[in-house]
Amino acid sequence: MLRTDELLTDALQATEGRQFSDLGFLSHLEALVTGLNKEAALNDLGVQFHASRLKDLLANRLRLELWVERHPSILEEEILRPIVVIGLPRTGTTMLHRSIAADDHLLAPLWYEVRQPSPLNEYFRQEDARIPIAQAEVAAMLEASPELAAIHPMDPVAADEEIMLLEHAFMSTVPECYGFMPEYGESLYEKDQSEAYNYLYLQLQFLQWQKRQKGLSGERWLLKTPHHLHYPEHLFKCFPDAVVIQTHRHPLEVIPSYGSMMAALASPFTDALDPVAMAQHWAKKWRVGLAKTRAFRDSGYDDRYLDLWFKDSVSEPEETIRRIYEFTGQTLTKTALEEMNRWREMNARENRPEHHYQLADYGFTAAGIEDQFGDYISRHVRA
Repeated sequence: MLRTDELLTDALQATEGRQFSDLGFLSHLEALVTGLNKEAALNDLGVQFHASRLKDLLANRLRLELWVERHPSILEEEILRPIVVIGLPRTGTTMLHRSIAADDHLLAPLWYEVRQPSPLNEYFRQEDARIPIAQAEVAAMLEASPELAAIHPMDPVAADEEIMLLEHAFMSTVPECYGFMPEYGESLYEKDQSEAYNYLYLQLQFLQWQKRQKGLSGERWLLKTPHHLHYPEHLFKCFPDAVVIQTHRHPLEVIPSYGSMMAALASPFTDALDPVAMAQHWAKKWRVGLAKTRAFRDSGYDDRYLDLWFKDSVSEPEETIRRIYEFTGQTLTKTALEEMNRWREMNARENRPEHHYQLADYGFTAAGIEDQFGDYISRHVRA
């Protein structure tokens, strides 16, 4: 069983006894721990995994406080006009995000940065000790669940999702990927996510400061996570000058695949996982998220969104990139376009294993998905 007091003690020991100056997250951490203990049916490995992850998140918060004390100029960094990629998982958001991130006029959070936002020492400018740790963690994840290589490209030094930064506020959907917690998942919609997004802003300030220290001069952040589908009002409250790229694909090609991914992620950490229940839980979550974003767009923000069809991103990648740059008001240089093309060639889907799954394995039927996502399909899916 997970215990909040033990997690806090372990985090304090990992950071040499430093005390938290801000405990505003504590009630959210306690709710998460309760959800894991009550619903997730964790086995010994699951308890160990979540305890380690939560301790790391707490230690990261402590380290960030220390860095801000030492370098108060971190708080002077401004996050201006971010470009945010959203969409259902499996709609090409990762491919698009990492491709565009090849443009050095942009800044993107890297996997090792979102897992450990704070450098481990003052020498990160020359040799960042977080990178080998991230490489080992990715290798361990793939060893525990080899099928992940076919589902999602994992690279410790590539651009990745800021959802792992939001995770530090203990109100994200990340824990639900590693444990079946439907009641906890529903409770997240009742929480004021302002605190989580404000903390995301602080973390991006910190990462931007680090990138400046390393000599990077990118002007705008390129962010990406489907999580923002659930909370568009908080995204724009935090980043009022943001623009959003929303990718689209038929849910029939998305939802069962994602269900299999969630089952693969959670299965090592429980001996009682129901893959059908897990997949159906996430299908419901994505239906709600799509509806929330659609309602928000209809409330006066539709011109801040650019819609992209998945197949266009695959068959016409250069034209898709040009559309994005026109929409975001950026200049697409020849060098940037060449770097994007090089990245796509090196990371082509056929270079990874095939991902196999059956609809029935996760309790889906084609007609059921068509009905559940009917409104989204009628508005955003092309024949």
